[in-house]
Amino acid sequence: MYQRIITHNDFDGIISACICSHCLGVNFIVFTGPRSISEARMAVTKNDVVCDLPYPLECGLWFDHHEGNLEEVQYRKIDPADIPGRFEALPSCAHVVYNYFQDRGLPDHFAELVAEADIIDAFDYKDIDDWRRETPAKIIDASLKVENEEKEAKWQFMRSLIGQLKEKPLGVVAVTPGVRKRYRAFLEEEERMLQQVGGEITFLPEDAEEKIIVIDLTRHNRRPRIFKQLTFLHYPQSLAVIEINSLFRNQVKTNDFSISMSLSLNYNRVDHSKDIGDIMRQLNIGSGHAGAGAGVVQCDSKDQMLKAKQRILQQIFTLFMNQ
Repeated sequence: MYQRIITHNDFDGIISACICSHCLGVNFIVFTGPRSISEARMAVTKNDVVCDLPYPLECGLWFDHHEGNLEEVQYRKIDPADIPGRFEALPSCAHVVYNYFQDRGLPDHFAELVAEADIIDAFDYKDIDDWRRETPAKIIDASLKVENEEKEAKWQFMRSLIGQLKEKPLGVVAVTPGVRKRYRAFLEEEERMLQQVGGEITFLPEDAEEKIIVIDLTRHNRRPRIFKQLTFLHYPQSLAVIEINSLFRNQVKTNDFSISMSLSLNYNRVDHSKDIGDIMRQLNIGSGHAGAGAGVVQCDSKDQMLKAKQRILQQIFTLFMNQ
C-alpha cells in the first residue's frame, strides 16, 4: 500500500523512519527538510508516509509532534482527526510513531531509540556536561551532521543507518566504521564552529545581564555553518540564544531573513513559563514549541531589513523577559 517514507533529515527523522520501515515493510526512504514540504516543492501522494515534517497536501500516513504544524493544519480548516496517522505533542516524532505501532510487538531496542530521540530532539540534557558526554546516540546524531558530502552519499548513509537500527541497538551501530569516520569528521567541524561562533556573539544594549545571546549572520555573503547551541559553551549562564540568517534564493542573497531561538540548558533543571514558539506566534513570524521556535521576515530593502531586525530583537527580548 505504502511506497515511500518521507522523513526529516535529522536523528528524530531517522528513528521515526526506522520504526515505520520495520512495521510497514517500506524500504524506500526519502529525506528532506520542513520548507520543501510546506512550500510544496516535493510531490507527495497517498502512497507516502510522512514523518516529522509539516502536513503536505495529501499523504497516506502523517506522524508529527510540532505544535506549529498542527496549528497550520487547523488553519487550513482540516480536522487533524481526519488525517491518517498520529499527532502528539511529545518530545520527538519517533515517540509518536512508537506509540502508534506499539501493539505490533516492536523489538526491545526500539524503546532505547525513542528515549534518545526524545532527549536529542528536545535538547533535554541536565547540564552542559551531560550534553557534551559521548554516548552512542550522540555519536550517530553527529555523524548525520557532517558537511561537505555529496547529497546522494549522505542519503545512502542515512538509509544504511535505518537498516542497521532496525536490527541492532545504538551501541552496536555507533562503533561501525562508517559512523566512526563521520563522527571524527564532525568533531573537526565542530571545533572550527566553536571558534567562529565565539566571534559572532553579541548582546542587545538593554540586555546588561547577558540573558539572551544574539548571533547575527546576515553580514556574511555566504551563510556560515554553525550550531547556535555552541554559544552556551562560551556563555553558560545565558538563558537563550537567537540566530539570524539571510535567506538565499537560487544562491543569491536576499533582504529577507530567518530568525530562530532556543532555550539554554539552564531551563531543563527548573519549572518555567518560557515558550519560544508562543513568542514567534505573537510576532506573527513563525511558530515552534516551548524550547525552540523559528520564523521568517520578508523585507523589500536592506534598510527595511536592518530596522526589522532591531525591532524584532527588542520585541523578543521584552516578551521573553515578561513571560
